[in-house]
Order: sequence, then C-alpha cells, then structure tokens
Amino acid sequence: MRRRAHARRAVRPAGQGSPPGLRRSALRRPAAHPSRQRGVALLVAILLVALATVIAATLAYHNAMTARRTIGAFDYDQALLVTQGTEAFAAYGLQQTFRADPGLTDLQQRWAEPIGPLAVSRGVTLEASLEDLEGRFNLNNLVAADGVTVNTQQLTAFQRLLTLVGLGPHWADDWVNWIDKSPTPAIPGAPAESAYVEMNPPYHTPNLPVTSASELLALPGFGRARFARIAPYVTALPVGTPVNVCTASAYVLDAYLGHTQFSADPRRFAKDRASAGGCFPTLAEFKTAMSNTLSSSPTGSAPGAGAPQSNFQQLFAQTSQWFRLTSVIRSGSNQFTLYSVLYRDTNGAVQPVLRSDTPD
Repeated sequence: MRRRAHARRAVRPAGQGSPPGLRRSALRRPAAHPSRQRGVALLVAILLVALATVIAATLAYHNAMTARRTIGAFDYDQALLVTQGTEAFAAYGLQQTFRADPGLTDLQQRWAEPIGPLAVSRGVTLEASLEDLEGRFNLNNLVAADGVTVNTQQLTAFQRLLTLVGLGPHWADDWVNWIDKSPTPAIPGAPAESAYVEMNPPYHTPNLPVTSASELLALPGFGRARFARIAPYVTALPVGTPVNVCTASAYVLDAYLGHTQFSADPRRFAKDRASAGGCFPTLAEFKTAMSNTLSSSPTGSAPGAGAPQSNFQQLFAQTSQWFRLTSVIRSGSNQFTLYSVLYRDTNGAVQPVLRSDTPD
C-alpha cells in the first residue's frame, strides 16, 4: 500500500500542487506597500496633466495664430479696398486741377496737400499724399528710346546728381550698362555682362528700361546706404519723360544747371518756392539761369549739365503726368503702407498703372 501511495504521488500531474518549499516561499513574500502604489499613481497623474497642458497650449497657440492670420488677411484686403477708393479720390483731384489749369503742375495746387488722418470706418483710419514723380530724375532717360544710344546730356546730369548727394559719378556709367541693349559696355570701364554672371547668385542685366529705381541695388557694390542717399531724387518713368521744374528738388535742378544755385541753401529754396504762390522756378527763370551758366562757361557748356537751349523743351516742363500716391491705412493694431503710380493723360483722365508695397 505504501508503494502504491508513493507511486500515486510520483505520477501527480504538474500544476495540481506545489512542493512544500515553494508554497512556504510564496507565503513569506511581502506584499507591495500601499504608499508606494499611491506614489506611482500620483506620478502618472502628473505626467498626464503635463501632457494635457502641452497639448492644450499647442492647440491654443495654433488657434490664436490662425485667428491672427485671418485678421491680418482681412485687414490687408480692407486696406486694398481703401487704397482703391483713395486712388479714385486722388484721380478726381488731379482731374479738377487739370481742368483749372492744364498747363501747370506745381506744389501750391490742391493735389499736393496731404489728407488725414481720416476715419474711413470704425477702427480704420487713412493718411494719404501725392508726389509728382516728374520732379525727380528719370533713370531711364540715360539711354535713348532705341536702347543703344547713350544720352550724354542726361548722363552728365546724373553724374552731377550723384556728386551732389555724396556718391561717385562712376555709378552713372554702371547704370547705363544696366539698361542699354548693347552686349558690351557702352562706356569703357563699366561692368560687363560677365561681371554679373560671376556674382553669387549670378544674374543678367535687363538691357531695357526699368520700372523701379530700386534696381540700382543690383549694381555691384552699390548697397542700401548709397541707395538711401539717391532714392529721394530718382524715379523710373518711360523714356523721354521731362523734368517738371515747378516740383523738382534743388538737387535735381542743380544737376541740370551745373552748379549749386538752388541746393546751396535748401531752406531758402523751400522758402522761395512756398512764397512764390505757384511755380518756382518757372521755365523762363530756369532757362535764364541755364543761359547765364552757359555764357559764363569758357567752353560754352555748363559743367556737369550739358543741356543746350535747342532741346530745352524736351528736357523740362511745367506740367506733369506721373504721380505717386502713398496710402497709410491703420486697422486695429495693423498698419499698411501702399503705393500707387497714377498716370494722367493729355486729356486729364487719370488711371492707376502700378501698385506696390514698397515706394521704389
């Protein structure tokens, strides 16, 4: 009987019992302490709260940025609409000025008076001003309409203008090479096409009239500091556009005149123009000043000007066709400055031809 019992214990299937040693070991294993379980649960809760906070902050940031972009896009669209309305208002003013005196454009007329700040709608204000672009030096005039012939009179005047603002006259030669059609430099010493191709990044010269005076920045080494000096006195208009002596700055007038008659005392020039009550100097006065300069020159030509009487009417005028409208729109915390180039034809009709976010 003992042998049978031993045999039965020997063939007991696994899992139906455990050796006495193992059972005692299991009974002696200590249970997990409740405080440790609470610590792990607290750590998990903190991590979950931190993760939820990060997710909520990210969602809030993206929602705020989306709302901000939407408001900005809405305000910009609103600014464009306000600018279009301002263009219509400026066109009306220019038309009325033309009807009153089609042969004169000066700074004493109503178009030259800035407007604003004006409340356009709730939270939206407008400031606007018009500038006569023909009171500036036209950079496209350095090369004739054929794109090849260098206009030596305009070249000399531009060299003089560069000198008056403290820049080297050689930049005028570089500019001629920038806009003329010739594959080789029209003026010896000016950078060739290969000079631009070898730059980093490389680019080509346009070899045609430009639409923005800021292309001066493309000249090798010109830079923003030099551009800031010359920018108030230059523009980019169709070839052959004359200079309006009634609105031209003292530097532009002296660049053609050949000496510092007007720019020697800018305050006096501004005072004389304001007290003139109209055009100053008039075409007749400027022509007389140029004649005196020519007669006093030993060679019969004004140093730095070279504008003989034969084509005086082609170079200068007392009326203008090209204007720039500057519109400053404030909407809430946003401010937009938009620029519009307006063209007034020979019948007085005005239309916008260019809109930009930058002045030049």
